[in-house]
Amino acid sequence: MIATLRQFRSFGRPAQILFINEIGVSIALLMLVPYLADHLVHGIGVAVWIVGIVMSLRHFSEGLFVIGGTLADRIGYKPMITAGCLLKAVGCGMYAVFGSLPWLIAASVLTGVSSALFVPANRAYLAHEEKERTVDAFAVFSVCRRLGVLVGPLVGVPLIHFGFRAVSLTSVAILLALAAAQWRFLPAISGPETGSSRPIWADWREALSNRPFLAFAATMFASYALTFQISFGLPLEIRHISGGHAGMTALFVMSAVLGLALQVRLISWCERRWTAGQAMVRGLILMGVAFIPLMLPPMQGSTVIRLLPILVCAATLSVGSMMLHPFEMATIANLSGGRVIGTYYSVNNLLSGFGGVFGNLVSAAAIGLSQSMGMKSLPWLVLLLLGLASAACLKFVDRGDRLSPAPLRPQSAPATP
Repeated sequence: MIATLRQFRSFGRPAQILFINEIGVSIALLMLVPYLADHLVHGIGVAVWIVGIVMSLRHFSEGLFVIGGTLADRIGYKPMITAGCLLKAVGCGMYAVFGSLPWLIAASVLTGVSSALFVPANRAYLAHEEKERTVDAFAVFSVCRRLGVLVGPLVGVPLIHFGFRAVSLTSVAILLALAAAQWRFLPAISGPETGSSRPIWADWREALSNRPFLAFAATMFASYALTFQISFGLPLEIRHISGGHAGMTALFVMSAVLGLALQVRLISWCERRWTAGQAMVRGLILMGVAFIPLMLPPMQGSTVIRLLPILVCAATLSVGSMMLHPFEMATIANLSGGRVIGTYYSVNNLLSGFGGVFGNLVSAAAIGLSQSMGMKSLPWLVLLLLGLASAACLKFVDRGDRLSPAPLRPQSAPATP
């Protein structure tokens, strides 16, 4: 943790503001997400497979609104970050107010579109500001996200006793405060295409014609489906075993504590031993094998003992994600060559959105099929194979160290705040 604080202080003011924003957004979401699937299934009575679709729509919408990164490249990153926070507040507020399926779908789409606005802008801003330390910057960024993951569920624990609506409205208040803070304190910088007369579709064509980038993004989609199980498959499994919320909170807290304790040191350790591609392949393998404990025969004993395989799965999944994510974000920036980085992150969100929906629908269908056929290990076997297949594809894409970082070309100079 001391190493992380040193890293945090070593970055400039804009990066530090982005780190704080990531903490706040993660708190706002993670005080809500652990209880969302349970609220939909047991509070409203929605079928599990429909819940899988509703929650997948949020991830799908993150990539579907691909213009978010392009707009950030053209009008600047700060307006898109602020607008994204405001729109996410609206989506979370809809969870609090509405209970019918159409409105829940609309809320999921809105929260996804909000991420499509500010996630590419966040990442592009950070990559722009810290060109020489991209991997380290995204490692600290990941730690901040995990700090939010730790604090969010802890904030949600007392609030859930007042009902799901209380959790949702508190999330809205945090997001509105963040939007105001970003607009007031985050320095404005021009995007690389500010004032450009080039049509927007030309930015997309540039990204979509970059074959190394497309191949890389396509191989990474499985990682999003695997990571998503921490907020979908594993909480449902915990509810099945324990019948309560305490295990869900423990799941998110453990994942966050691991990130806070290990993220920066783990990335430094990986950088000393492997190339970016080699580290990501190993991370994907680890994320796949994380589901093996859930395929073993059920453990007998107390509820805590029976929850151990789920916690082991979540811990292994978290470590694999820690190995993967900072290198993934830095690789995208490098493959962009320093141009229209926001567009590249948006296109990556689009491809990962498609992959996430596919993976989540497959896992939701496998959960339903396993219940009807008595094949408890089926969903976890599918996820294991998905992770291993993605790792094999990534190893092929990285043959000859094709994903090794190259220096970024400089972008435009900062504008006056």
